Amino acid sequence: MESIAEKIILETSLTGIERFSQGKVRDVYRLGGQLLIVATDRISAFDSVLPTGIPDKGRVLTQMSIFWFNQLRDVTATHFLTADVDAYPAELRPFRAQLEGRSMLVRLAEMVPIECVARGYLAGSGWKEYRAGGMVCGNPLPKGLQESSRLPEPIFTPATKAQTGHDENITFERMASIVGMDIARQLRDLTLAIYSMAASYAESRGIIIADTKFEFGFIDGKLVLGDEVLTPDSSRFWPLDTYKPGRAQNSYDKQYVRDYLEGVNWNKQPPAPALPPEVARETGAKYREAYRLLTGKEL
Repeated sequence: MESIAEKIILETSLTGIERFSQGKVRDVYRLGGQLLIVATDRISAFDSVLPTGIPDKGRVLTQMSIFWFNQLRDVTATHFLTADVDAYPAELRPFRAQLEGRSMLVRLAEMVPIECVARGYLAGSGWKEYRAGGMVCGNPLPKGLQESSRLPEPIFTPATKAQTGHDENITFERMASIVGMDIARQLRDLTLAIYSMAASYAESRGIIIADTKFEFGFIDGKLVLGDEVLTPDSSRFWPLDTYKPGRAQNSYDKQYVRDYLEGVNWNKQPPAPALPPEVARETGAKYREAYRLLTGKEL
């Protein structure tokens, strides 16, 4: 029987290809004016990368992003070019085993230094802010909302992008002081348009997108959607059939891993503990189920 470890890619090694960056999950390589983004099976929680990989996680993140890039073609331009390894530059072909299904070739963009977050429900840091002052990122909200309440309408809550540690929630005005008012308005309007379209589609497939974050950049002066899009890593996905406000929700994202880590008395300082095989397997199953429900296809 094949072990979990044999299915996992925790890091890629593309000899002779320029490494552009390495994030908590992605290994990014540069080829001229293009980037190769490879989603590994790494998972992070509480700002630490865990030593245990999640089966199929990188494939889910990549294939789900590609699905949404196609769905959103009429809403926004994107940086996506292709995920067909046969269409990649010839120097990448020897690395097919590391790239198949978990990589995509994109155009290099000048990224905007803002996380563009849309929230349709009150959860996470938004719930904490609301409890403290009745607002989220400067957006006043009605009194009496509960944890996981659906908001009267989706709100835009930008954050500064942190290289290490947590992103910091900021007001729209603070964001405008960073990127300029015109770009700030474009980002806000596009974020809410994408979220509204995606949330409506997902709900028809049995998934609530409680909140999600996008990254945008400029290519030849045009604003485009980049990075990963509407995945379990960048969004809160809740099952519609078990949704009930007033409590935390079941989810298809990595909350399952966070809940396990909360229960083992880890002090949340590196190094992070390993996950038991059953937790890794169950997390992988949640990611695959989200993909199946949203796309109608098995991974």
